[in-house]
Amino acid sequence: MELEQLDVKTTFLHGRLEEDILMQQIEGFKVKKMKKIICRLKRSLYRLKQSPRKWYKRFNEFIVSTGYNESSYDSHVYHNKVEDGSHIYLLFYVDDMLIASQDKSKIQKLKSLLSSEFEMKDTGATKTILGMEIKRDWVQKTFLLCQKEYIQKVLNHFGTTFVKPIGTPLTTSIRLTELNATR
Repeated sequence: MELEQLDVKTTFLHGRLEEDILMQQIEGFKVKKMKKIICRLKRSLYRLKQSPRKWYKRFNEFIVSTGYNESSYDSHVYHNKVEDGSHIYLLFYVDDMLIASQDKSKIQKLKSLLSSEFEMKDTGATKTILGMEIKRDWVQKTFLLCQKEYIQKVLNHFGTTFVKPIGTPLTTSIRLTELNATR
């Protein structure tokens, strides 16, 4: 399984506003002779309450229109069955995207498709995403997700760096299995 990562540039500027939003001129962009002018936004902006929702709606409309299906388990996971019967998966969180497939050429095709619609930064093969480190064992064909840095950051924040560790509260007899994401 290949994993590649993309980052959307100026994410919230891609959102389309459906309602009129008015604002005062901002410092540095004021027209000196027209200080009382009010501006109507044409695009979504950062700090605007609707920005995340407008971006998600815009992205969802685009990716679904290209033949991808939204997972019934998670609205930020999309999948598509390719010609050879395998699947390609797209997972995203705000502006970070992870693409997984058996075929690297299918990943490249999806990257090109996304880049034709949105300004993207291709960060290549994934080693970390959303604070999780991804370790691969090519021999055993496994992935290991590690959140050591994130956990350490949380412990430092709450001043609990030197607490006594304990084992997981999950019983050792439970085995996690693969879920069928297509339902």
